[in-house]
Amino acid sequence: MDLRVPRPLKRPRRAAAALGAAVLLAATGTWTATASDTPRPHRTDRVLAMADGTRVDTSYFTSGGGGRRPAVLLAHGFGGSKDDLRAQAEDLAGHGYAVLTWSARGFGHSTGRIGLNDPAHEVTDVSRLIDWLATRPEVRLDKPGDPRVGMAGGSYGGAISLLAAGHDPRVDAIAPAVTYWDLADALFPNGVFKRLWTGVFFNSGGGCAKFEPALCAMYQRVAQSGVPDADARALLRRRSPAAVADRIKVPTLLFQGQTDSLFTLAQSDAAERAIRANGAPVKVDWIAGGHDGGDLETGRVQGRVRDWFDHYLKGRPVGTGPAFRVTRTGGVDSTDGSTRSRGATAGAYPGLRGDPRTIPLTGREQRVANPAGASPPAVSALPGLGGGGLAQLSALGTGVSLDFPGQYARFDAPPQRTALRITGTPTARVHVRSTSDDAVLFAKLYDVGPGGGQVLPGQLVTPLRITGAKAGKDVTVTLPPVDHEVQQGHHLRLVLAATDLGYASPTAPATYTVSLRGPLSVPTAPAVTTAATPLPAWVWWLPLAGTGTALALLLTARRRTTAPAPDPGLAEVPLVITGLSKRYAKSSDRYAVRDLAFRVEKGQVLGLLGPNGAGKTTTLRMLMGLIRPDGGEIRVFGHAVRPGAPVLSRVGAFVEGAGFLPHLTGRENLELYWRATGRPPEDAHLAEALEIAGLGDALARAVRTYSQGMRQRLAIAQAMLGLPDLLILDEPTNGLDPPQIREMREVLIRYAAAGRTVIVSSHLLAEVEQSCTHLVVMDRGRLVQAGPVREIVGSGDTLLVGTGTPLADPVVDKVAALDGVASAVRTEDGLLIRLEPGSTAGALVVDLVRLEVPVLSVGPHRRLEDAFLTLIGGSA
Repeated sequence: MDLRVPRPLKRPRRAAAALGAAVLLAATGTWTATASDTPRPHRTDRVLAMADGTRVDTSYFTSGGGGRRPAVLLAHGFGGSKDDLRAQAEDLAGHGYAVLTWSARGFGHSTGRIGLNDPAHEVTDVSRLIDWLATRPEVRLDKPGDPRVGMAGGSYGGAISLLAAGHDPRVDAIAPAVTYWDLADALFPNGVFKRLWTGVFFNSGGGCAKFEPALCAMYQRVAQSGVPDADARALLRRRSPAAVADRIKVPTLLFQGQTDSLFTLAQSDAAERAIRANGAPVKVDWIAGGHDGGDLETGRVQGRVRDWFDHYLKGRPVGTGPAFRVTRTGGVDSTDGSTRSRGATAGAYPGLRGDPRTIPLTGREQRVANPAGASPPAVSALPGLGGGGLAQLSALGTGVSLDFPGQYARFDAPPQRTALRITGTPTARVHVRSTSDDAVLFAKLYDVGPGGGQVLPGQLVTPLRITGAKAGKDVTVTLPPVDHEVQQGHHLRLVLAATDLGYASPTAPATYTVSLRGPLSVPTAPAVTTAATPLPAWVWWLPLAGTGTALALLLTARRRTTAPAPDPGLAEVPLVITGLSKRYAKSSDRYAVRDLAFRVEKGQVLGLLGPNGAGKTTTLRMLMGLIRPDGGEIRVFGHAVRPGAPVLSRVGAFVEGAGFLPHLTGRENLELYWRATGRPPEDAHLAEALEIAGLGDALARAVRTYSQGMRQRLAIAQAMLGLPDLLILDEPTNGLDPPQIREMREVLIRYAAAGRTVIVSSHLLAEVEQSCTHLVVMDRGRLVQAGPVREIVGSGDTLLVGTGTPLADPVVDKVAALDGVASAVRTEDGLLIRLEPGSTAGALVVDLVRLEVPVLSVGPHRRLEDAFLTLIGGSA
């Protein structure tokens, strides 16, 4: 519900990137063509009649060009209209979507009463809009009557996206933003009436009379009593996505605001758990702003939503970003006064209780007064005024909350010895006793500085209604979910107040007695990591200066070079190296590479192995034409390699790091690099490279903010631009975590399976063993061995003898005593036997049969590490 004041999400320009909405055309519908500012995209307005006579005002956006395309339905926020979405709709239409926007019932020029996304009205309207899209000749169909359609929107529009996905199976993907999963829980959390937000909501809709009669009566009843009843909760629940939780089975990208006292992070958490349980892809993004103000990150959100729909609606291999992302703010940029922010990501959504840390609390039993009339109330968030940035101030360390003496209990934790990052929902256990039957308390977790100043993260508070409190009751306090860093020397303070401005408290005076029942549990989510701090400028300009010098030298050398004629017999062979040598200096007798020779075929993933100083990198640099050999020859697809040789356009390489421009984004660096090659843009295969990079929304950030692993992945994507026939990677897994290493392995295998060739130089022998089909082992500049991995690994002196069942100790001892056996170790289903030099597997089998060992199988057993160390004689 994008409440008209402060209307924080009226234009999540790309957070509403694709809405599937369809209207069954009525004979009374009228068309009005509207001239757009530019020829593309074209906008057509039409008023459509629903089955019950309600008239819904729509706008339809398309760009030029033939062919069918996916459709997108964009839903507006509460209090807004279709006009709020025009810029976003035009943007999406320009990117190849057919976009339909509409004003929901009771808003803009649409008739009808506001039903809060009633399935019988607003959700049915969406299905009829989808019906209409299915009739359009420019819209792609999955089958007759079923258009390829996505849906998105912010707040009120986000909820209708979720609801439509649960009610209409034709919706193919959604991207809801800062919205609710259960409206009853949002407006009546823990049985406490969220008075200010609900009042703003009903008044911004035009007054109670603009709503369906049942909703108006519910609001008046609850506002008068101050206590939400079961019927009120049921009414809102039926209009919530939670009511169709088991039916939302489409790819879902959830954005939720951190500065949002209306719809907290707990709403997207509940949505994520339910949709993931249905087996659908789901990713979560916590943005900095929300209904209480702050940065809505419009550009970044819009870009990520478009990628989401490009992937799931168009079927393009574009990255959809990390499974979880959170924006973290810290400090103010002195140049323009803007809040500094960085993204933190994780490969899996951590939930709200991940990796809890226990922190002791201290404090005596305390008495808390609930004043008559619940006045004066404590202050946390200020609905309708938050757009000025109160929550943003709390993120910057400025406290704005207010608690009145005698009206709250407080319990303190010791100062932090090191910084503590809270990501999720802290909990605590307390005992509450009241002079009245029911008690209402408001829990807050403050960050208190060494000087005593306290900050309430996100200006968030959790209300608690405790029934049967007269006899005393133990209560688990579930505090608001946040992402907040408690600095070293600061400490946490749990506060339980009797009143809060945003909520309805009991008006009768009462006294609550509160005491501790346990420590504070704080979720830390250590897997969520923040991008590295930008490096000093010289780290960037020094490699770039070196690259410029190298390019000048290469161009000079190219003018002096006359390459030998191509060899037609090698035209289909990716690489042949013959007698290759390179001295450390012209007059030196010491060689970095000497008489090296090997051949690589199509479809192979070749691992280039050797200890430090073996000559691997020198070989790769000669292969790429960066340095000249002193002897021998390198041919790529039959062409001799020289600096600047045209055949190098068929080679992609990542060796010794990539020189990116730090002020440009990842995507811009890739595009600039490709333009510098002089080849046509359509030959870049940029989408495939971006999918390989797996950087998601980080591609829109400046490279100077990247971590080492992110720069590594971007460099590999750059090497793969153009899908080169021969790909050379030097230590490609540096800076990658284990899941990313596994993904890189799969990328290399798939890349070679398409008929291309990959050469990998790496020190991770276990990874090479799993990734590579063939090996070249070098030592001191010379070839030691080359061949298939299975042959090199299987040529060892250790055999695995399968017996089916474990052998008794006396039998194992007899085998170990055989001539030619160095050792015998029992395994779960056989023996691991190491032979002495000169012994053979055949002779061993004869002896085992003589000892009546039940031999089922005999095979080599050696890891690549064992083979490698044997081949180089321990010189590593």
